[in-house]
Amino acid sequence: MQNPSNVKVGRQASPGLDLSATGGGSRLGRFLDRHGRKLWWLHSAYALALGAGVVAFARKGFEHARWLAVSLGFAWLLVVLLFRIRGAGGDPRAFDAADPRRRVRFFVMTYALKNLYQGMLFFLLPFYWKSTTMNAANGWFVLLLAACAIVSTIDIVFDRVLMRWRSLASLFHGIALFACLNLVIPALFPDTRTLWSLLGAASFAVVSFWTLHVTVPQLKKRITIGLFAMSLVGGVGVAYAGRVAIPPVPMYVSSAGVGPKQLPDGRLAMEVKTLHPSAIQELIAVTDVVVPGGKGDRLRHVWRHEGQEVHRTTEETSRVSGPKGIVRLRSSLTGRDLPNALLGAWWVDVETDDGQLVGRTEFDVVD
Repeated sequence: MQNPSNVKVGRQASPGLDLSATGGGSRLGRFLDRHGRKLWWLHSAYALALGAGVVAFARKGFEHARWLAVSLGFAWLLVVLLFRIRGAGGDPRAFDAADPRRRVRFFVMTYALKNLYQGMLFFLLPFYWKSTTMNAANGWFVLLLAACAIVSTIDIVFDRVLMRWRSLASLFHGIALFACLNLVIPALFPDTRTLWSLLGAASFAVVSFWTLHVTVPQLKKRITIGLFAMSLVGGVGVAYAGRVAIPPVPMYVSSAGVGPKQLPDGRLAMEVKTLHPSAIQELIAVTDVVVPGGKGDRLRHVWRHEGQEVHRTTEETSRVSGPKGIVRLRSSLTGRDLPNALLGAWWVDVETDDGQLVGRTEFDVVD
């Protein structure tokens, strides 16, 4: 009979974790040896369900969850920084280390990081979902966040793939940090322009990347300082150039529509999705933009027909009175503003002055 003290059940009980160092033999050891991988997938399902609970809590609104967003972001940054400075996690490739204590340290680190990633990413999803226009350039970002959130719940993928390669771990870290700070900055500093939040989040993501890869003695070298400055400028430049592809969280359009007539309180008397050219005398667009992080941006309406801009208004000429916490914009198209060819797809975009899309309403003109 094999000596129970020599039985290694960790490869099945948890991916790469050797439980022989803890005396995991006997009935428990054999049970884990037989069912460990199933239990690990069960834990992943539990993590996914917990993430769904975080999503449900975040849907209560920005005001209810403001400080949770801040605490998640800063607690996560603190733990990652602690692992980097004190070496609590050791080498990410410790997954395959012969020393079981190194593997235990590795899995302790990844378990802590997974819980922080899960809480943060699932918390972010509802805010990015509301700010995203799925059929526009910024639709990809919320899908990327959702994929990252799901990966953070799948223990085998997170431990065996993501955390084994420093480049993948750094990329995942940067995406999560950027998305989190893009929401946390307006929570900490209300009325911040979304462009400044975007550039600030990009700057912190670059700095964080360097803290993961460069030690303090290396930072004293001139070439390292030069490379750091170049990467910081490059990261901010990429964020600025790609700003139209990032949702302007936490702003979002709560209601939007186009119709031929407006009520005295500013709402539309009716909303249309399809109409005949003969019925078009004047078209009125009314949009309500919720600004839970404060009013940091000027907004505008952009009318487009088959992708081509037809009419543009500024906030100064289109803003009307609306409920508290909401920016209501009203604009219209009359005969002189209309193109000769009316048939086709139309939409009215709500944009910031920096070109970020907040939301849109669509309608079709058919013969």
